[in-house]
Amino acid sequence: MLLDPNHLSALSAILRRGSFDAAASELAVTPSAISQRIKALEDLVGATLINRGSPCTATPMGLRIAQHAEDIGLLEAQLARELTLDQTNGPARVRIAVPADVLATWFINAMSQVDGLLFDLVVDDQDHSAEWLRRGEVSAAITVGGDTIPGSDAVTLGSLRYIPTANPMFIRKWFADGVNADTLSRATCLTFNRKDGLQKAWITQQTGQRISPPSHFLPSSQGFVEAAIAGIGWGMNPENLARRALEDGRLCPLMPGARLDVRLTWQVGRVLSTALAPLTAAVKSASRAALLQLDTSDQA
Repeated sequence: MLLDPNHLSALSAILRRGSFDAAASELAVTPSAISQRIKALEDLVGATLINRGSPCTATPMGLRIAQHAEDIGLLEAQLARELTLDQTNGPARVRIAVPADVLATWFINAMSQVDGLLFDLVVDDQDHSAEWLRRGEVSAAITVGGDTIPGSDAVTLGSLRYIPTANPMFIRKWFADGVNADTLSRATCLTFNRKDGLQKAWITQQTGQRISPPSHFLPSSQGFVEAAIAGIGWGMNPENLARRALEDGRLCPLMPGARLDVRLTWQVGRVLSTALAPLTAAVKSASRAALLQLDTSDQA
């Protein structure tokens, strides 16, 4: 089954812009033309691809087909480079799943080293970024652990170190009797979102018990640090982000030396490995400067 490039570009534009009108403006066609292209594509595949709303969103099949369109763009851009052809269609777009803390600490440095790509980042909790690649909805992902997703090439990057941190006054108030299962069950912690298991993983590592402390949900890496500084709760903060606050005393470790090192892997769909080789090189370079390169016994 051959998919019309014009139909694919209409689908991608709607998902980027959120509406048929905005997609029409981007592609310099009428909204009616966009509607006709989507209808033709949906008729061809026999399924609804767009959830009409404000904004428009993709169905699971729509996401998969849109990702297919971006993969084709990357492969065409690679071929144009190899044949030294003019790339009249402009930069190719690459969709990548990236954990929020990776984006906040070092991934932008990797992006800055690559020309000729437009980035579409899917930001998710670190334990779930692999699912985007496994479902075929992104071209590459930063994942946790060393398991390789079938059909992908994997590069071990290093470990992102997390420190359990809190405001000194918060520690005096909630942990005067020490950091143990009882005090951890009562002290309010910070949680990035409902997928975030870092705090509970660290508690289990230290106490051997599964504890669910009261928690604020705060989906912002920098906000996580600021909330800990403000005394709202304790949380697992990347050492890179919390270093200045730890050095000047606004934050303190709950237990000195009791850190959690999370191993990260860069994974790329195998068919795109060559096309994304410059990006892979940039990711490896940026990660070397930001991540621990030695394995530790408590990696997650």
